[in-house]
Amino acid sequence: MKVYALSDLHIEHAANGAWLRALPEQSHRGDVLLLAGDAADTLARLRLVFGELTRRFLKVIFVPGNHDLWVTGEEEGTDSLAKFARVQALADECGVSMAPFHCGPLSIVPLLSWYDYSFGPPGAALKAAWSDFRACRWPGGMGPDQVARHFHALNLPSLRTVNTHLISFSHFLPRADLLPQPPGATRALLLPVLGSDALERQLRQLRPQLHVFGHSHARLDATHDGIRYLNLALGTPGERADKPPTLTSIFDLVL
Repeated sequence: MKVYALSDLHIEHAANGAWLRALPEQSHRGDVLLLAGDAADTLARLRLVFGELTRRFLKVIFVPGNHDLWVTGEEEGTDSLAKFARVQALADECGVSMAPFHCGPLSIVPLLSWYDYSFGPPGAALKAAWSDFRACRWPGGMGPDQVARHFHALNLPSLRTVNTHLISFSHFLPRADLLPQPPGATRALLLPVLGSDALERQLRQLRPQLHVFGHSHARLDATHDGIRYLNLALGTPGERADKPPTLTSIFDLVL
């Protein structure tokens, strides 16, 4: 049984949808896929993604990203926590898991998160440009730090997981130094909305050998303090340039 990982599918791009539909339908029937967020911006599109992937993989494990919780295009009055509940219900209906997965000596733990400005305070330019500030809507005036704490609290039961092989994954970055671009204006602009130091503290409590993340659209393979971090984002067609997108195996469990 192989474990594959993918993030930032962004099915709203026609080329990404074509890539998804072109995945072989028989090759991965005994394999597991980690889908690390930003699959689709509406429930209708997310249903399509789940349907395509569950036909191809033995098990699909999902954690939502920011785009998955956008409420533009959803029922009037829906907030992003209500959207999260609907995403959970849709995943369950489609046979997609959002819970830890255990198979013999392997455990896979999905970790919810949000950005909380622990990577830096947002400037006026970011507040004006970042779509989440308009496409997400939170109940009771919740700010990003409260949203992050809410999701991190949902992870607490999973942090007790212990196994020979332990893989975790999130959409958001657990460390600011996982953004590989050199320091510059764009990097400084985006860092506040990329992740959370609190997520890294949860990782250190869990102690996986490998953590997969997405969100930055920048593929990365780096090790920090004994944990290997992988970003395997599909991203947008323009970001891939001439490089053909690939589906990557991250672990092979011999049963």
